[in-house]
Amino acid sequence: MKQNKFDRKFYLVREDVLPEAMKKTLEAKEMIERGRAESVWEAVNKVDLSRSAFYKYRDTVFAFHTVVKERIITLFFHLEDRSGTLSELLGVVASTGCNVLTIHQTIPLQGRANVTMSLNVTEMVVEMDEMLNKLRRLEFVDKVEVLGSGA
Repeated sequence: MKQNKFDRKFYLVREDVLPEAMKKTLEAKEMIERGRAESVWEAVNKVDLSRSAFYKYRDTVFAFHTVVKERIITLFFHLEDRSGTLSELLGVVASTGCNVLTIHQTIPLQGRANVTMSLNVTEMVVEMDEMLNKLRRLEFVDKVEVLGSGA
């Protein structure tokens, strides 16, 4: 029995476990999308991928940021409790073009606090991974997790 498009299952998979052909397909798609390659032929040559592999995977493998349809994500932070941390965190979020929809912060215990933040990422000016890496590099951030995306 043939599966229709609404019965398909999707999985979120870490990049390091993807086959090389899938990684290169994603890279080629991004080159085309960003104008760094003018054609499929040019993109696959730049990433050393066959055109047949590209066409095999192009409609089946997607970067995380391209499948966030509702453009709302929820992030969880575990932070050191010190003056100005939330303000600095919000500054980084704002610099990426995200709009904060909700913030929930727990009462700090043992010098740590949890913050859950929902963001509208429609106007984000950087890739999702770049924003998450910026947040993770903040000195007072112990942990950043994407809890979910949706409306």
